[in-house]
Amino acid sequence: MSDPRHIAIIMDGNGRWATARGLPRSAGHRAGVESLRAIVHHAGVTGLEWLTFFAFSSENWSRPDGEVRELLALLKMFIRRDLADLHRKNVHISVIGERDNLSADVRGLLVEAETLTRANTGLNLVIAFNYGARDELTRAMRRLAIDVAAGRLDPQSISADLISANLDTSGMPDPDLIIRTSGEMRLSNFLLWQAAYAEFLFVPCMWPDFTPAVFEEAIEAYRSRDRRFGGVNSKQCCKESPELLAVATASDGVAS
Repeated sequence: MSDPRHIAIIMDGNGRWATARGLPRSAGHRAGVESLRAIVHHAGVTGLEWLTFFAFSSENWSRPDGEVRELLALLKMFIRRDLADLHRKNVHISVIGERDNLSADVRGLLVEAETLTRANTGLNLVIAFNYGARDELTRAMRRLAIDVAAGRLDPQSISADLISANLDTSGMPDPDLIIRTSGEMRLSNFLLWQAAYAEFLFVPCMWPDFTPAVFEEAIEAYRSRDRRFGGVNSKQCCKESPELLAVATASDGVAS
């Protein structure tokens, strides 16, 4: 299999990493930022096209106030400290997620990062901030419903492509590989629509321990996968029966 074009990462385990070392959870989040920085640099050097991080979910607001403030402070620090360097490295930054309920200073930083790097042509770095897939789909459906009610859109013309065009990720390729650290095996409301045919990899290490070497191991594991997009492995099918191959390749949505 060819290398992935788009990798998305659920950065999980900062708090547990810190607790295991007798440190406050905030220390885990700070260590997690260092891992993020290292992976972004590595991805840019190796030529990956798209890299998405689940930085802050729409459900994270329910965490203790102190931890939320720490996470927001780390976001601000990352942008203020790293934005100029990312711009010099030709990184293009996009942010997905709901922005209307963010404070003006946070919203301003996100817009600044996108505006400064808009013309860059290197790594596409996507930050999912205040993001939840169900919220994203709800907002997209609401926009389509408004157009239908206003007579601007025929309900029969609503297609998967039109829905995709109304999501936060409009214009972005779907992820080829989704990685989650810490050993948890769930998507946690992340890119549910876009993950339809993604490969999943759940690695046991906590996010602060996720190094470029582990990242490369994940890519190597991806290379060994057989992505069929609802079809079958044509080489294997061919060995079994040419007739079966003809039927299978003409079918759509065959369960793997």
